[in-house]
Amino acid sequence: MAKYDEPGCSGPRCPAEACLHAIGGRWKVLILWQLFQGMRRFSQLRRDIPGVTQKMLTQQLRELESDGLLRRKVYPQVPPKVEYSLTARGDSLKPVIDAMCKWGVGRGAACAAMTSAKTQAARHTARRTMRSQ
Repeated sequence: MAKYDEPGCSGPRCPAEACLHAIGGRWKVLILWQLFQGMRRFSQLRRDIPGVTQKMLTQQLRELESDGLLRRKVYPQVPPKVEYSLTARGDSLKPVIDAMCKWGVGRGAACAAMTSAKTQAARHTARRTMRSQ
């Protein structure tokens, strides 16, 4: 069996796997990031997370709730009013997601530079091909 060099990571499973299970998925980190700003209603989350469908947002919110990362408060009124906020456990993920954001900012610049270089190389190749014809 593989052993991990990190403290607390030994045996067939690493504790980081539990974190990945809790925040894995296309939309969970974005949902948590929105909730770090404070309580949100479903419609606010849907508006603030472009591209997420109603079905997927509902599913991801349910999973986060079942993992104990957020709380869902339903008000008995018509139309229904539902608010989402982080639990203490969910709030404890803030440093993790902040670290992901910091890494992403640096990586974003590197990706943009690589993409720019590839684009310039492709344009140069296309120009040479057009001239030789």
